[in-house]
Amino acid sequence: MTMGNLVLLLVVLAAALSPVARCTTDRDVGFQLKLTHVDGRAAPAYTKLQLLTRAVVRSRARVAALSAVAAAVDPITAARILVRASQGEYLVDLAVGTPPVEYTAIVDTGSDLVWTQCAPCMLCSDQPTPFFQPNRSATYRLVPCGSPRCAALSYPACFHGVCVYQYYYGDYASSAGVLAQEAFTFGAANSTKVRVPGVAFGCGNVNAGYLANSSGMVGLGRGPLSLVRQLGPSRFSYCLTSFLTPAPSRLSFGAMASLDSTNTSDGAPVQSTPFVLNPALPSMYFLSLQGISLGDTRLRVDPLAFAINDDGTGGCMIDSGTSITYLYQDAYEALRREVLSVVPLRSVNDTAIGLDTCFPWPPPPSVTVTMPDLVLHFNRANMTVPPENYMLIDSATGFLCLAMVPSGDGTIIGNYQQQNLHVLYDTANSLLSFVPAPCNIA
Repeated sequence: MTMGNLVLLLVVLAAALSPVARCTTDRDVGFQLKLTHVDGRAAPAYTKLQLLTRAVVRSRARVAALSAVAAAVDPITAARILVRASQGEYLVDLAVGTPPVEYTAIVDTGSDLVWTQCAPCMLCSDQPTPFFQPNRSATYRLVPCGSPRCAALSYPACFHGVCVYQYYYGDYASSAGVLAQEAFTFGAANSTKVRVPGVAFGCGNVNAGYLANSSGMVGLGRGPLSLVRQLGPSRFSYCLTSFLTPAPSRLSFGAMASLDSTNTSDGAPVQSTPFVLNPALPSMYFLSLQGISLGDTRLRVDPLAFAINDDGTGGCMIDSGTSITYLYQDAYEALRREVLSVVPLRSVNDTAIGLDTCFPWPPPPSVTVTMPDLVLHFNRANMTVPPENYMLIDSATGFLCLAMVPSGDGTIIGNYQQQNLHVLYDTANSLLSFVPAPCNIA
């Protein structure tokens, strides 16, 4: 028996000792959670420059992992290389088991599985809460190999009738254990708690990678094992507060995931655009981006620059786990040229932050800098990105920078560009809806 098989055997035996309970699968819930930025709980320890630099570094690592998935020729390899768990951007608090045991998880719109580290933990990462102990919960049950939930795993395995999972998030993070069902409790501290039985999740006994002060992952992707698909109705929304403020953001599910055009910052209407399926990255939320404007100027970019290639590379996705937007190289160069023509200052490369379209700041008293809105033109919708969402000012280094970077493979709309935008993911109808909103208002 190889070491890998021995580890899996121990995992299964450990989980098999846990009690089995009956759980229902009915879903009709609605609740709201608080989202905390991954650096938010340690924000006082970081300067603005450090926060921005850390965000750029995380984004580069995440984009590299996504590119590895799309470029994988072997479908098994593609299934095993997912988004790097250590590069999440937002954390959420929830509870698992009976009695409920609280833990913090990374929220990820780019993957499906919900998982946490479980005892006995043969190899686990540091986390702020105790490991979940299945043998102390009255509602824990294993998922059998023949179940549809086991078949829904991107890389399922089976041992003595028990469903075993192995998830690889890039090169340095991973989780392996048994697929189980458990009661989950949701709800922010000042809201009504909602208890949902029978949620499928990964009980990880062999894990590796940095978890960013969390104890696992909550996948909100498009696959059947994602939390949003399990809860039903299949819809969730978030409203992200300003990147550098300590105010938490909001994450809503089900009936509470709705957009209200009367509670917007400028009376703008709700707009919707359909999702596009990328077979190489089926859990990701791809959109049909057709063009970009800066002010009244439509950038001269071939729409094919935003298309998904036959091999699954390219395309345009919206992702809460990437900080700054990555524009396909041709689109980025077109935008950079237009920004240079609008800003009456000499350009410099700001290597301290990792952005390469920057200007000295503040400008001389005789120079006035006025930035227009940036507009992303999607199929049937236009997303207006105000200057504060695509330009950033770092007084510590004295730069005004374009908060976007070039990409050799596809476009990713990051969370920096989604500040104070209420975004609704309706997976049942395959639609993304959005409207500007003051996200710091509860």
